[in-house]
Amino acid sequence: MIKRIDATEKAIELIKVLKEKHGDLMFYQAGGCCEGTQPQCFEKGGYYQRTGDVCIGTVEDAEFWVDKDLFEYWKHAHFTLTVIDAFGVGGFSLETPLKKTFQIEYRIFTPEEELNLEPVTRIE
Repeated sequence: MIKRIDATEKAIELIKVLKEKHGDLMFYQAGGCCEGTQPQCFEKGGYYQRTGDVCIGTVEDAEFWVDKDLFEYWKHAHFTLTVIDAFGVGGFSLETPLKKTFQIEYRIFTPEEELNLEPVTRIE
């Protein structure tokens, strides 16, 4: 099965640091402006998904949730979670005090990959 999300080594290192401090984590990427322009990292259960939102997979055992409308737009794309040294939008995400910001890089799945994608989970 082809994963819909992966992470860079630098992002994985930061997730490990955040898990050590905060316990289990989750990610949410909204489709709107401001906070929704970048993935947000929360303590697991610290953000309540809406009906129709989609879990596209996990990164270091942290579920990665995507707004239902954003998923429809990007359902043919692979997400790669990265991190940069910068203060992101807003500041609700757990990496903000460390002066880090999670970001997503996208690429379109090949036709062969589309045939073997991991299933997603939706909030009903």
